[in-house]
Formats: sequence, structure tokens, C-alpha cells
Amino acid sequence: MTRTVMCRKFKEELPGLERPPYPGAKGEDIFNNVSKKAWDEWQAHQTMLINERRLNMMSAEDRKFLQAEMDKFFSGEDYAQAEGYVPPSA
Repeated sequence: MTRTVMCRKFKEELPGLERPPYPGAKGEDIFNNVSKKAWDEWQAHQTMLINERRLNMMSAEDRKFLQAEMDKFFSGEDYAQAEGYVPPSA
């Protein structure tokens, strides 16, 4: 049976991750409170931010920016978008 979590982003019970995506407390928090669906969406959004904003993952400042945006993404706050990005209409 799949492990479920009360997803912080979608506010519903959804399948969870198989293991924490980060070491330590941050990884445990994501593991316990973020669904696989929300994590997959964040991964796609993060990739778009890295590419469109030309972020350097060797830069502590760029990693800190992504961390802050991830926290906003999962908590439902406004988060950074790629410059000129228009989401597809449903």
C-alpha cells in the first residue's frame, strides 16, 4: 500500500514520497508534509527557474533563492516564475 500524506500544497491526502529528498530536518518535513505530485511539480518548476534565470547551483546565493522559492511553492504563497512565462490555459 502506498504511503499517503496530508499535502501542504494541495490540502488533501495524496501519495507521499518514497524517501526524504534532502538530509536532515528539511528533508523530513518535505517527506512528511509534501505529496509526490507536489514534489514532481516543484521539480519541473525548479528546472524552469534554473534554466530561464540561468541560476548557478554552485552559487550559495542561487541555492538560497531556490530554497526560499520552494518554501513559498509548497506553502501556497506567491512564488517566482520564469521571465515572460505564461501558464497554458486549461
